[in-house]
Amino acid sequence: MPSPFDQSMYQVRHEWGAEGIARLAPADVVIVADVLRFSSTMADAVAQAPAIELSDARLWSTNGADAAAAAQRAGTTVLLGALRNAAAVAQAVLAIQERRGARTSVSVIAAGERAADGTLRFAVEDQLGTGAIIDALTAVGIDHCSPEAAASAAAFRTLRPALRHLFLASGSGRELAIGVASTARMQERGIRPASVEEAAELDASPHVPELRDGWFMPFA
Repeated sequence: MPSPFDQSMYQVRHEWGAEGIARLAPADVVIVADVLRFSSTMADAVAQAPAIELSDARLWSTNGADAAAAAQRAGTTVLLGALRNAAAVAQAVLAIQERRGARTSVSVIAAGERAADGTLRFAVEDQLGTGAIIDALTAVGIDHCSPEAAASAAAFRTLRPALRHLFLASGSGRELAIGVASTARMQERGIRPASVEEAAELDASPHVPELRDGWFMPFA
C-alpha cells in the first residue's frame, strides 16, 4: 500500500529536508529551496561560473546541498529554487515537461535548518520560497497540488507584501545580520553571497541552477 504521506496522487508535492524527499513518492523533478542563502546565492553564481562543485557548495550549506544530493541519488532532475528565481524555475519545469511529452511530477523541498541536536528546524524563509515556486508553477498550469503544497503557496500569496520584513525579522535573517553565519568560504571562491534583502526579492534572477553529476550549472 502507498504511504499516506507520499503525496503520490498529486503532481506538485511539498516536504521538508532530505528526510522529506524520502517520504515522498519518486518525482520527475525535485526543487530544493534553501533560501538564506544557498539557493539565492547559487541562482546568480551559476551565471558567473561554468560550474560549482557540490562538495564546495556544501561548505556553506549542508542542508541545501544534502537535500540536493539526496534527490540526485534518486536519479531525478534536481533544481535549486528561491524567491529570486521562482518564475524562472517554473519555466524550467514547464520546459522539462514539454521535452518529456508527459505529465511531470514535481517535489518542492524546503531545506529548513538543523538545530544543534540535529533535528530539522522550520525556517520561514524556506516556507515562503517554496510557496513562491509552487505559486509560479500554478501560474504556468502545473497546478495539481497536494494540500501541503497548496498551503505553502497560500502562505506566500498572503504574506507577499511583507516579504522583506519577514526575512529580516526571521531567526535566519537575524543570524546573518549579526554575522553568526560565516560567508568566508563563499568569498574565498569568488562567490558573493546574496544579502537577506536580495534573497527577499521576488523574480530578480532569470537563472536556474541544476545539479548534474555532482556539479551545479545553469539549467539548459
